[in-house]
This record gives sequence, C-alpha cells and structure tokens, in this order.
Amino acid sequence: GMHLNAIGGDCPGKTELPVSVVESARVVVEFAPQTRIEGEIQQTALDFRVIELWSVLTGAIEGRESEDQVTLFDSVGFALEDFSALRTVYAIAERDGFGSAINLVPEMANSKDLFAVL
Repeated sequence: GMHLNAIGGDCPGKTELPVSVVESARVVVEFAPQTRIEGEIQQTALDFRVIELWSVLTGAIEGRESEDQVTLFDSVGFALEDFSALRTVYAIAERDGFGSAINLVPEMANSKDLFAVL
C-alpha cells in the first residue's frame, strides 16, 4: 500500500495522474463539488466514490482500510482548510517554541516600484 498526494490540479483540464491510478485508489477530497471540477477526479465518472476529508478527520469514515490499500488525497486548495491548517501549525510552533518569524512582505520605499527589491 501507499498514500499519494495530488496537489497540482487547480483548474478544469489540468491533472497530474493517469485516470487508472485515480480509479484504483481510495480517494479523499476536501470538497467534492469543487474537486470534481478542478481535481484529479474530473477524469472519472460523476458517480465515482470519494470521501470528504472532514469525515476522515472526525472518524466518521476510515481513511485507510488495510495496509495494502492505495489512498489518494486529491487536493485542489480549499481556502478555509488552508487557513485552518496554517493557524494550527503556527499555534503549535508558537506553543512549543520552534521556528522563527520572517517578514513575507518586504519593506519598500516606493510600493509602486515592484522591481526595487531585486
């Protein structure tokens, strides 16, 4: 068994994996309606079974059923999930005292000169 993360598909027509790989896996998605348009499962039939991530995280549905099963997380980037994950990681890092703060937005003398920091 193995687990695959497919995180590159972000628009209709853009996929990373052959449909045979997708169809042979137990597929977990963030939000099925969005993933059916943008994710790997856009290649499958509309009735292709997927599991939403929330149901695995809450224990309502098992993620992996056996050690030899192939699982696939078909992520298309669900903003609320990304924000929640980042807040959780930040809180843990802050609580446990690891990592360091960095400025992601550089200080600029002229904000209209986008090439000034090059």
